[in-house]
Amino acid sequence: MAQNTAEQTTGGFTFSSLLLPILLALFIFMMFRKQKKTQKTVQEQRTQMVPGTEVMTQFGLFGTILSINSEENKAVLELSPGNTATVHLQALTKVVTQEPAAAEDAPVVPDDASSITAADRNDDAPAASGTVTGNESVSRADETPEETLERLNLEKNKEN
Repeated sequence: MAQNTAEQTTGGFTFSSLLLPILLALFIFMMFRKQKKTQKTVQEQRTQMVPGTEVMTQFGLFGTILSINSEENKAVLELSPGNTATVHLQALTKVVTQEPAAAEDAPVVPDDASSITAADRNDDAPAASGTVTGNESVSRADETPEETLERLNLEKNKEN
């Protein structure tokens, strides 16, 4: 009987003894694969970075590349007209691409209130019939800005 127990403890090969090395090898493989993908995307971005390209840095500055010195790993960016900054090439993280804006989807926002129509004013106004209550005034759609100022000044003088 002593021989049977010795054979059982020394000779067995189980799947669980291979599980840990297999998982470790899979983990290392996945790490190297992710690193290769990252290097590939960085290399693609580096080929796009030529003078005249708009880029973003790691710290959020947007600028246009004026020159690249690959020996010293430096790039000169123009942040605004006449304003330049020298940054390390590794600080350049993203090439900014200009996407065409969908003009028909975006709502049109006027620059000033003079372009709002009378119908728009009546939709937003608390008094629906055009009556004047308190400090409110009746506005006209066909007024020029100068006429509006003159009318408001007259109404202010009448209140005083």
